[in-house]
Amino acid sequence: MDDKKRTFFIGAVCSAMIAPLLTSFNISADTISAAEQADKKAGINAPGIIETKDIAEQGFIYGLPIVMNYAVMNEFVIDKNSGQYKAPFNYTYNEARVFTYKDTAVVTPNSDTPYSMVWLDLRAEPIVISVPAVDKERYYSVQLVDGNAYNCGYIGRRATGNEAGDFLVVGPDWNGEKPAGIKEVFRSTTPFGLTIFRTQLFNADDMPNVVKVQAGYKNQPLSAYLKQPAPPAAAKIDFAPATTEGIKANFYEYLDAALQYVPVTPEDKAIRDKLASIGIGPGKTFEFKDLSLEHKAAILLAMKEGDDKVKDYLANGSADINGWQVGSYFGDSTFYNGDWLKRAAAAMGGIYGNDAAEAMYPMTRTDVDGDKLDGSKHDYTLTFPAGQLPPVNAFWSVTMYDGKSQLLIKNPINRYLINSPMLPDMKKNADGSLTLYIQKDSPGKDKEANWLPAPNDEIYLVMRLYWPKTEAPSILPAGKGSWSPPGIVKVK
Repeated sequence: MDDKKRTFFIGAVCSAMIAPLLTSFNISADTISAAEQADKKAGINAPGIIETKDIAEQGFIYGLPIVMNYAVMNEFVIDKNSGQYKAPFNYTYNEARVFTYKDTAVVTPNSDTPYSMVWLDLRAEPIVISVPAVDKERYYSVQLVDGNAYNCGYIGRRATGNEAGDFLVVGPDWNGEKPAGIKEVFRSTTPFGLTIFRTQLFNADDMPNVVKVQAGYKNQPLSAYLKQPAPPAAAKIDFAPATTEGIKANFYEYLDAALQYVPVTPEDKAIRDKLASIGIGPGKTFEFKDLSLEHKAAILLAMKEGDDKVKDYLANGSADINGWQVGSYFGDSTFYNGDWLKRAAAAMGGIYGNDAAEAMYPMTRTDVDGDKLDGSKHDYTLTFPAGQLPPVNAFWSVTMYDGKSQLLIKNPINRYLINSPMLPDMKKNADGSLTLYIQKDSPGKDKEANWLPAPNDEIYLVMRLYWPKTEAPSILPAGKGSWSPPGIVKVK
């Protein structure tokens, strides 16, 4: 989300009511009391305005990944007119391309690997995911993500090897036994979830080989796999519409809609009960839209303050190494253990990121001196000393994003990243080091192979280390590893 999105919608509430709230929540006690009494007379048994604000702030932090996922799900599999629609539920969709600046549904998109994906509907029965045998030189991974934005399992070169296999994904209420022929069972905490297939592309001429691998990615209901009669189909759902662009204006309405499909767990019961008390989620006793203007104003202020906390965590919640933020943000429910702030920061930084064992994501908005990266003001370099390229078992990349939108940028050479498969075509320095030129204009034909085009504005850079090595030198454990990403340097 860009800065405008993160500012969030305030204009819907009259400015006379909002203005005093934005100055340290300075509404008179009489006004607060009158608003609370009016709500009670209308049959709305909401908490007091101050308590409502606190709950709404907690709810924003808890709900941000859930809302972002729900909006993406709407655009990818529900709304055929979204402009980002891929395929219906339980249908494997293959992209014989990498993401470009035209892909806007997901912030900080990966442009390293062609994607395949399937949004699973696990309500009627589990789904079998099948993968083909993949050449051992080619990295691929299958990431299972549920509606809580938890990574609930992995298939692929690192996790299960390159052999063909069948794997079962089950919903939160399934209690069956592992069927014969199934290598592993993965459990989603929600009835809907996303399966993301990433298949390494070595170069443009390699795309036909990627397509052959993608053709082997299959999914089918468990009943079909077992050649048994299918159970009754799940009921059709008229999902409340949502868009990624609409998150800023409709956050709590989207959260209310999304929580219908996110079962309560022991970890989130307390916050879910609080959200219900202000009219959000399945357990609510009144409609959020019926709250007084004063209550709504408090909630909007809480959303802004919650957003600030998430951004602060993203900027400061991990180790600062040469200007790069290096941490481990993504994982399953055990990994987060109720740390909703970490989960929200992960989603804001780039939803659907991998566990650290699968990929590490150093990210930066600053140079080695701590100054904000800005392509309109400076040219930059990133130099890996000889023998100190990112230590990985698969491959690495450095991707350029617009610093405000966190989306890929349009540029004259259609290059969104530099990655290790490009090394044979790049020029090394006399001492064996490798310098990347990070700037909006070409550094000259002789250096263009090493050029990572930048926006004429703020810069956001993400390094991706796929299947990072665990032996020294290593970026693991996150923030304490023996290998460090070199800093971005201004060109003098």
